[in-house]
Amino acid sequence: MATPDFILALREKIGNDPLWLPGVTAVVLDGDRALMVRRADNGAWTPVTGIVDPGEEPADAAVREVLEEAGVVAVPERLASVRVTDPVVYDNGDHARYLDLTFRCRWVSGEPHPADGENTEAGWFPLDGLPPMTAGMRARVAAAVAEEPAARFRFSG
Repeated sequence: MATPDFILALREKIGNDPLWLPGVTAVVLDGDRALMVRRADNGAWTPVTGIVDPGEEPADAAVREVLEEAGVVAVPERLASVRVTDPVVYDNGDHARYLDLTFRCRWVSGEPHPADGENTEAGWFPLDGLPPMTAGMRARVAAAVAEEPAARFRFSG
């Protein structure tokens, strides 16, 4: 599902005005390789990302998104980073900004494939041979791969 129903309902009320939304990034690791998907909307390679449904636990959202988008079962191991994304303007004029919670996840089972139409490709990449990604996505992967006990975050105080 590309746009959750609750967002479509909000958009009926507020139009294209900015939405502040909780989002997750799931960096799924299997040894020295990471799961990546190629987005259907812009062709970019990324880890699996998605929107947290109302009342849903963020770690559950990460697991759900990985299964929905790539057909892979994963379990979250730790929260790797907490960041606010840059503003996003979609082709239809909708504005949004996300509080992104990046989770390091461990592969359990399943062969990656574009499972729900949001992606055109899904597959494993060696950590030293990841596809081209934005700096923001690379930072999320780096935070997940790092052997740190705590999440990374920005503090501007």
